[in-house]
Amino acid sequence: MAVWTPGWSEKPPEAGDGLVLARGQTVIRAADGWIHDATSPEAPLAGEEPVFLGHLDGRRIFVALAGKTGEDRTCGLREALFSVDEAQASLLSTASQVLQWQRDHRFCGRCGNPTRMHDRERAKWCDHCHIPFYPRLAPCVIVLIRDGDRLFLARSSRHTHGFYSLIAGFIEPGESAEEAVQREVMEETGLKVTNIRYQASQPWPFPHQLMLGYFADYDGGDLQLQADELATADWFAPDQLPPVPPGYTIAGRLIERALAEGRSRS
Repeated sequence: MAVWTPGWSEKPPEAGDGLVLARGQTVIRAADGWIHDATSPEAPLAGEEPVFLGHLDGRRIFVALAGKTGEDRTCGLREALFSVDEAQASLLSTASQVLQWQRDHRFCGRCGNPTRMHDRERAKWCDHCHIPFYPRLAPCVIVLIRDGDRLFLARSSRHTHGFYSLIAGFIEPGESAEEAVQREVMEETGLKVTNIRYQASQPWPFPHQLMLGYFADYDGGDLQLQADELATADWFAPDQLPPVPPGYTIAGRLIERALAEGRSRS
């Protein structure tokens, strides 16, 4: 099983190092996957210096903005994540978020002067204001609602992958994660929940979320879907589930955990 370890380094790419090439929410295929030779003259760079990400099975991996490539070599990030193992998915997720941060913070948000890479950590530094700009993380909640053995699953009105997934949303300023769970569920479904309990977390690169996963119990209310968020939703028995996200996603992990708990009780 591959092992991915994020990290920081100021040392530039050398022979044998790997490189992820991305552009927006797409990644560029290599000859045998997603890792290019970091020092190959054939790697289609856009002129910006690669940024170190970490180690995959001991190999140093960088990310850089991709230059021009044929359409047959590009792949949507979400599709790529669904086609690889957990370690490579974490690598691609990290690559997308670091590249987005690098391009969003080329200039200081306070004075407008160009920033540079920090000497000792992953941050952009403004020499004029003496402030660092770290990669952005947006905390979100995602919740599996249960009513006995039944699971509440919903299909997004914005995505075309067809999975039935969980209710999720961003945490607002001044709000706890548990309060965000209650608010998001009420806004999107009209349902009330109780017994909210934390389960797990996962970074998610669309574009830079940190997903906090919860279980919650149904506590009343009639189903009223927020149409711009959800196309359809329903309660499902464990043996009658619709297509759900893969197990390496936090939604998939929460569903699998709920199903395992149900089997252990029966």
